[in-house]
Amino acid sequence: MDEPSTAGPVAQPHDNTAIDETDSRGKVVIKERAVIKIATAAALQVPGIVKQSGGLSRFTGRDLPRVDVSTSADAVAINLYVAVRWPCRLDVLNRRLRTEVSQQVEQMTGMPVCELNIVVAGTETAAAEELSPEALYPEQVDSASAPTRAVPLRPRTPRAAPAAVPAAVIVAVTALGLAIVAGRELLIMRGTLGNAPWVRNTAEWLGRLHWSTWILPVAICSVVVGIVFIAVALKPRPRTHLPLKIGEAPTVWLRPTDLARNSSSHANDVPGVVSAHTTVDRKHVTVRVVHNEAASAEDVTTAVRESVEPTLSLLGVSPELRVQVKK
Repeated sequence: MDEPSTAGPVAQPHDNTAIDETDSRGKVVIKERAVIKIATAAALQVPGIVKQSGGLSRFTGRDLPRVDVSTSADAVAINLYVAVRWPCRLDVLNRRLRTEVSQQVEQMTGMPVCELNIVVAGTETAAAEELSPEALYPEQVDSASAPTRAVPLRPRTPRAAPAAVPAAVIVAVTALGLAIVAGRELLIMRGTLGNAPWVRNTAEWLGRLHWSTWILPVAICSVVVGIVFIAVALKPRPRTHLPLKIGEAPTVWLRPTDLARNSSSHANDVPGVVSAHTTVDRKHVTVRVVHNEAASAEDVTTAVRESVEPTLSLLGVSPELRVQVKK
């Protein structure tokens, strides 16, 4: 008689095809808000970048750093608005920001940054112990030895809101009013409302209308308003920032207010200057200083120019520097 077999069930070979074929199970979608969080965190890791917020920023979303992102199938375009601790080397800060943000976004999302525009939207005065070269620039940055990746640059100059915004608001309100009137007329036609129709009465009034003295001024005013609206719609948006010439194309912009504060700060450090105030427009940078009696006006003027001109040399434009000195 045969004895029963004590061997267990035969083990089947493990099939790894179900584990390897992960690509057929779905896809990964990276939302823009995820890229925004990555870029914001990377920017805050760069020395010299500070977090800035106002009283209403939690409702308006104007915190700094702030990131606008546009993603495609295989690349990311970023507009980065930052606040910096002033004074600082903007060219060094630009390279640090560009390297850190690009590397972090690419490492965490797998998509390269094809465009990164940086806008200096705010400044914060640094403490005295933070103004030393060791604190501001702990390492010597050598642009010739640092490896850089060539990316296509399409600089977008920051501009103000279109001048046609008020006209667009008026047109939008008028369209909403016409929609309300049309809905009222529909309810009257269906018998829901028993009021008098506005459209029919207005059309009958216009049909009985004859020439009157008030028609000519109204027609002239309508023509003028139409021409003004067309001119406003075609008016280009003014520039709101000044470009800094770093590299072949401007990728960092500075507010005129920040340039004025920087110029006043340099002018106040000149011996003999009691106070300084700077105004900036499209073509001129005007520094108005008050000096004491111990220093002559000519010496103060020369010293203020030598102190302010190095900052103006970083601009992509060439505004004229004016120094006005008085006692």
